[in-house]
Amino acid sequence: MNAAQQEIFETALELKDKVEREAMLDRACDGDPQFRERINELLVAHGQADPFFSDCVTAVANSAEQLITVDGSGAAHKESDAEVLEELVGSKIGPYKLLQKIGEGGCGVVYMAEQELPVRRRVALKIIKLGMDTKSVIARFEAEQQALALMDHPNIARVLDAGATQSGRPFFVMELVHGVRLTDFCDENRFNTKQRLELFIQVCRAIQHAHQKGIIHRDIKPSNILVTQHDGVPVPKVIDFGIAKAMEEKLTDKTPFTMQGLFIGTPAYMSPEQTQLNGLDVDTRSDIYSLGVLLYELLTGKTPFDQKELMAAGLDEMRRTLCEQEPRKPSAKLNLLPDAELTVTAQRRRMEPPKLRSELQGDLDWVVMKALEKDRSRRYQTANGLALDVQRHLDNEPVFARPPSRLYRLQKLVRRNRVVFVAVGLVALALMVGTVVSTWLFLREREARQRAMKAEQQKTIFQQEADRLREATEDHRKFLKAAELYRRGKREEADALLGEIKSPQMTQEYAAMYRTLGDWQIGNKNWLRALDRFAVLSQINQSDYLDSSLDDQRYAVLLVDQGKLDEYERFRESLVSREVGTVNSVVAERVVRQCLLTPANGQLLSALSGFAEITRNSLENNNSKIPSGLAAYYAYSLALMAYRQGDYDQTTNWCQRALNYNHNVQSRDVSVQLILAMAHAQLGETEKAQAELAACRKILDPVFMGGLTMPKVWQGFWFDWLCARIHLREAEALIAGSSDTSE
Repeated sequence: MNAAQQEIFETALELKDKVEREAMLDRACDGDPQFRERINELLVAHGQADPFFSDCVTAVANSAEQLITVDGSGAAHKESDAEVLEELVGSKIGPYKLLQKIGEGGCGVVYMAEQELPVRRRVALKIIKLGMDTKSVIARFEAEQQALALMDHPNIARVLDAGATQSGRPFFVMELVHGVRLTDFCDENRFNTKQRLELFIQVCRAIQHAHQKGIIHRDIKPSNILVTQHDGVPVPKVIDFGIAKAMEEKLTDKTPFTMQGLFIGTPAYMSPEQTQLNGLDVDTRSDIYSLGVLLYELLTGKTPFDQKELMAAGLDEMRRTLCEQEPRKPSAKLNLLPDAELTVTAQRRRMEPPKLRSELQGDLDWVVMKALEKDRSRRYQTANGLALDVQRHLDNEPVFARPPSRLYRLQKLVRRNRVVFVAVGLVALALMVGTVVSTWLFLREREARQRAMKAEQQKTIFQQEADRLREATEDHRKFLKAAELYRRGKREEADALLGEIKSPQMTQEYAAMYRTLGDWQIGNKNWLRALDRFAVLSQINQSDYLDSSLDDQRYAVLLVDQGKLDEYERFRESLVSREVGTVNSVVAERVVRQCLLTPANGQLLSALSGFAEITRNSLENNNSKIPSGLAAYYAYSLALMAYRQGDYDQTTNWCQRALNYNHNVQSRDVSVQLILAMAHAQLGETEKAQAELAACRKILDPVFMGGLTMPKVWQGFWFDWLCARIHLREAEALIAGSSDTSE
């Protein structure tokens, strides 16, 4: 047999279900009955050989107990002959001792293991099962290993190590996740819809990270998403990239060829394109469909199509259902549940059945149905797009998902009922032929009327475009005049003209003018006027900027200082989303500092952990290369991160490190001292905290007496001093409370 025929034979051996095996062979051997007969003979011979080899396995097992050697480290282990039999609990693979089997997939077994060297810790070790180490299975296993190794995300199980046993069976070691499958966790804890959606958003961000690394999961389902607790905060972890497919590069030299006609995935969660036999490539939008099924199940407790019914229907009917049958909307699915089951489903979400139906109708129905579109070009194009639409729903903002147009629904109806529509079309054609003479003049008159209407519409469009250009021209004229007034020293008049501009251009010149006049308004203590200028500057920077992080800091501190906390929440969520994926440690440090001026929830802290890690790594690995002033800011931001996470001992360490740089930027040093004071207060060291607070007041009171008086002998931007005032207010409230308690 050649390589392709050998592949068909090995695939047939892996299929235990006789019906599936026959269907696969019908497709693979189509047009070659002799080869089909040869395959059948080999399968029969293989089945007859099973008893003989079973006896051989027993014999090897009995003798294998005696095959014990000692490696160079003095550790005893079984020889490869024993490995051929099975992985025994208590045996060792390299530095890993197998403690217990915790899971089993189609071709791999997962053990809880204890790593002994170089550190002692519990891990999950996955190894190919005996009898499953064919070329294609080994290739998929190595693909999962490489897929996980490419990724580094708090919601994806991390790969720690990889290798092979003495007999050559590959294994890899990953983070041990003590968790519960996503849907079970939500039901057991009676999470409401908002809490479920917040967990789902984290899953979307993990899948987005995988897609950015060039990996498609292809088997997203609740059992592959475990929820664990970090300091009481639920954190979902995506696992099992066993059938992941690389989009832009080969994961291994043995990357498997998925045989035409074989399904890869779990039917209830598979996208329509995964079932196709026409060579249609599967891309990231297949995972978007599976995420839609997952969201459907989180909301209703059911999948769009029942798994058992799909499996019982056979391959062809399963493919037809997934490719052609439209699922019901989530709210409509609830109407089909028996009353008792609907009551239980609603109670698991802490609400009554009518309220649950009402909550799903509208935005959530359309978000789910957009993700479940049969035509992948109509789905969300990225997992991040799906997550953002869910977040818009939670924020009571309009979602991008909308009901399909009437034209689109008509097209789908025609495709499902082509015979009926052809017959109706023929009848309609006959009627049209009979009436064509009587309607000809009418059509000509209507055409003339339509031309007149089109001409009027075109005129309106031209008029609107002219108005837009006129407004843009007028805005730019005002901008140029404002720039000229500013050069002549007439800043008040320049700022007034800038405020009249309706649609600023997204250019660096406009950004510079808004920044300059915003800083000037700060000098005049016109806080709200300055805030208006920096709000426009923030919008300009999102469209056209090189490094807007200092502009972001201007906007952030003003929002918090002036009590615009709702706008600040939206700003920092947008900032994290905009800068995600950055590798620039300066940008990462400023994102951490700008987003933690006020306390943050667990979700935001989790999103900021990646930025903090970049800052920490840069400080630890390049300390000698980073200027001391910049290094002090790095330590300051890490102290702020530790404080928001509740790690007060670590907070004091980072604060002391920031102060030790002695770079004489007093605005920053005061901020660090205030964070240190709050940490001491949290640790119960009230007197020390009060003394530190008093020292900081002594510096800050003269600076802000009557507005903002910038010290001439100390370094620091005005927004650094404003940041210190924000910390001062928080410290005063905290330490006053702790003082009252101690009394």
